[in-house]
Amino acid sequence: MLKQVFCILISICFSCTSAEEQPSSGNGAIDQPETGDWNVTVIHDGLIYPWEIRRSGSTLIITETEGNMVMINNSGSLTRYPLQTSSPVARIGGSGLMGLALANDFAMSGTAYVYYTYRAETGLVNRIAQVNFNGSAWRETNILLDGIPGHQLYNGGRIAIGPDGFLYATTGWTANSDMPQTIDNLAGKVLRLNLQGQPAAGNPFPNSYIYSFGHRNPQGIAWNMQGQLYVAEHGQAARDEINIIIPGGNYGWPLVQGDQQQAGMITPHIHTGHTTLAPSGIAFTENGKLIIAALGARAIYTVDEQTKTFRQLLNLNERARAVLPYEDGLYLITTNTSPQQATGSSGIADRLLWITPKN
Repeated sequence: MLKQVFCILISICFSCTSAEEQPSSGNGAIDQPETGDWNVTVIHDGLIYPWEIRRSGSTLIITETEGNMVMINNSGSLTRYPLQTSSPVARIGGSGLMGLALANDFAMSGTAYVYYTYRAETGLVNRIAQVNFNGSAWRETNILLDGIPGHQLYNGGRIAIGPDGFLYATTGWTANSDMPQTIDNLAGKVLRLNLQGQPAAGNPFPNSYIYSFGHRNPQGIAWNMQGQLYVAEHGQAARDEINIIIPGGNYGWPLVQGDQQQAGMITPHIHTGHTTLAPSGIAFTENGKLIIAALGARAIYTVDEQTKTFRQLLNLNERARAVLPYEDGLYLITTNTSPQQATGSSGIADRLLWITPKN
């Protein structure tokens, strides 16, 4: 019953068109309705700069950027495991242990995939690796893709297994204006590879991991009910974007942004105009609504496809990092702290929250 209530509330707040209709891209106004119709439960407030959240059975699995895998059971008990990697995780600014994807048989095999930063002779580098949990420790077992350019701020970092069974990853532009617009490097891209570490069959560029390019700092990735890939991306001085990804598509950065147009470049599905949300993790609910964890706006948003607006679901006053819809509610992790302090500027620690609609 509660699950039905949740879906009804979502539908009332923001009806949307079907994916096939795909309204033209536009400058999305920010609508902030009353958001008092939610219960927020703190499951745990002892996290250390968490970045991604997944669920296997009754266990939540969370990455922490300094290199930890956190597992929380259904009673709220937390166990923290240092991830044993072939190169030490480099937690510098916006780098570290970030994305996490679980193999379909994770409950039996313990196999998962991570995206992390390490320090090489040339500077910061990102890597996609296969890892394994044996019940008592997490260890890297195979490097799938190495040499992704790294940066103190712009690393992308989200990974997910798509409906096609391939592994997708977002990468940042590393403040290099040439890299996002060329396909001879992996910066400012959406990548697609198989679970053995080779470019996925059917990728748009021969023998290349690149699925789309011209991205700035994409940190959200999700598929809608029709299998279309959506990516959330940080803009420069506002103009945050939600993009629908087309294989081989050029999304313009740094040559165009927002409503700017140039031949051969794809404008955003929707963007925030002169407002900053700083979107990070995104996910679709079972009834097809896109949920956005917003770091800068310290809130949870969705998109109204009919009016081309961002709708605020809940003003948290916490930096929302990643969201995971589950049954009648949402799991949310927040990153309120800096590496030097235990609580954020608002006095709140990094937390795992459970959010449900009020009866």
